[in-house]
Amino acid sequence: MSPHAARKRRVRRSLAVGVPLAVATAMAVTGTAMGSQQSADHQHGAHKKARVTHTATLGDIPLGTFSNSLLPGTVDNDRGVDLGGIGSDLYPAGRKGEFWTVTDRGPNGQIKVDGKKRRTFPVPGFDPAIVKIRVSGETVKVLSAVPITTSSGKPVTGLPNQKGRDEAPYTYDARKPLSYDPNGLDTEGLVRAADGSFWLVDEYGPSLIHVSARGKVLKRYVPEGLDLRGADYPVVEALPGILSHRKTNRGFEGLTQLPGGDLVMAVQSPLSLPDEDAGEASRTTRLLRFSPKKQAVTAEYAYRFAPVDVVDPGEDDTSELKISSVVAVGRDRLLVQERTDKAARLQSVTLDRRSNILGGKWDSDTTKPSLEQLDDPAASGVPVLRKRLVVDLGKVDGVPGKIEGVAKVDDRTLALINDNDFGMTDGPEAFDKNGRLVDSGVETTVTYVKLPRKF
Repeated sequence: MSPHAARKRRVRRSLAVGVPLAVATAMAVTGTAMGSQQSADHQHGAHKKARVTHTATLGDIPLGTFSNSLLPGTVDNDRGVDLGGIGSDLYPAGRKGEFWTVTDRGPNGQIKVDGKKRRTFPVPGFDPAIVKIRVSGETVKVLSAVPITTSSGKPVTGLPNQKGRDEAPYTYDARKPLSYDPNGLDTEGLVRAADGSFWLVDEYGPSLIHVSARGKVLKRYVPEGLDLRGADYPVVEALPGILSHRKTNRGFEGLTQLPGGDLVMAVQSPLSLPDEDAGEASRTTRLLRFSPKKQAVTAEYAYRFAPVDVVDPGEDDTSELKISSVVAVGRDRLLVQERTDKAARLQSVTLDRRSNILGGKWDSDTTKPSLEQLDDPAASGVPVLRKRLVVDLGKVDGVPGKIEGVAKVDDRTLALINDNDFGMTDGPEAFDKNGRLVDSGVETTVTYVKLPRKF
């Protein structure tokens, strides 16, 4: 998790939010060369006329109160953390101003010990949840929440799954190790199916998860060869094995549902192929198409990021490029969000059958050079998806940092939600001497952006 460098001023708000009843009770085709791409992006200039039309903010709900109202006894000490992190995705709930959101794995940070970073989980009992919200004036109200549970009704938790593959979990001060949990999910993208069930994606596997309307995991789809054992729900190895090379903490993040019912998920960052250095330097990641009817991946696409200093003029580290959201806006057309923690751009992309690379040589980890190592994949014969810049959100006044969720409101309006990381920052200074959170002051907000033309 990257600390938010800006917006550190803490604004404490009264709890002017709606909450679930239990909470209320408890609380009383081929890519172009990058040079021409930059030129086209510059000439497009859509951001110049895009504007923020409305902003609403989530008030303060103690995390322990929220969690224990859903699954009693899961959180014994929330360390002063409020509900946050619901900005992992945003999906229209049907009524005007209402959306489904999803938390990530819960409050977590990093602290260096003996020169090595340790992943901390200050509230290890926290259970990821699907949260329904309403934008009401300047306030984001929580209408209801659905805890994500195993087949036997136990919390899945947000803890890492496998020793040696996932980051080792530690207590808030990085002093004591915590147990791994094969049920654990780092939930990110979400959509709601016609039958009321939910589809989620996860960063650990990476995996695609089918969840009932009440939050019970029905099935978790993971890469071939992952060998995840001990989970209290069905685990199916139905995704390409190449995905097991995902960068740590950079699995699936974006998810959308096409009009025909197929799902499209995005790998947040380039795979570490053949090694971590190659993944850190690469600008090529992957989108996958999944058929719920066939319960199988039916297509895979190469997606090429713009240079990092084009996405975020203040950044020179290519490894900061990520996809956090994909939004279906047509039969086979998507908006794909390229971002860093401080800036984001939305690209229009059409999924062309001719761009399908599923099952080819780029799905083999013995291919040399790998897809991720190619300086110009299109020139090497890779059918990189074409894209067109829709809006540069980094140049629209009023858009917050770390946008992770994007939803279509109408043909010219988008709703954005940021991930406030539960108000956490990295380092030992994130908590005071009593083990209570020193809040970053970054709030969860829903921001509406009007574009000058239909996307």
